[in-house]
Amino acid sequence: MTRVCLVGTDDVNLRYELVSRETARDALATYDLAEPYDNTVALETISLGSAVSLLNDLNWYLVRFVDAALVLEPSVSETEWLSREMAAAIRDDDVAAEESGRFLKVYGVTGDDELVEPMFVARTGETLPDYDLREVADTLRVRVTESEFGA
Repeated sequence: MTRVCLVGTDDVNLRYELVSRETARDALATYDLAEPYDNTVALETISLGSAVSLLNDLNWYLVRFVDAALVLEPSVSETEWLSREMAAAIRDDDVAAEESGRFLKVYGVTGDDELVEPMFVARTGETLPDYDLREVADTLRVRVTESEFGA
């Protein structure tokens, strides 16, 4: 199963914004929604393609209420998420899955399950630099495209 996690912007309650709007509510109606991190909405889809398709269907809401749209595709990595752009690039065969891990956006995860400011790192070997923007309980790694990394 492919997982999708939408990270809300600081100024909104993401779940409320999505389920209070008919089109988004209809698009999400067949999924069991979860909140693995503060102000997130997560769900499982059947494939990378269906995850990207759902994100495309929700684009109007993503632009307004979402800070990041993440996809966890087990055939690419069991532990590293994909940005929406990277997920679409892999689905469209623009990037090979095995070549998707060079550029990363690493979020800190507080003890209260809040995702905090990300830092960008480039993988040059087997290990990654430690998250050092603040004290955190854990990290969440997201593979991003080269253009997202440079932005």
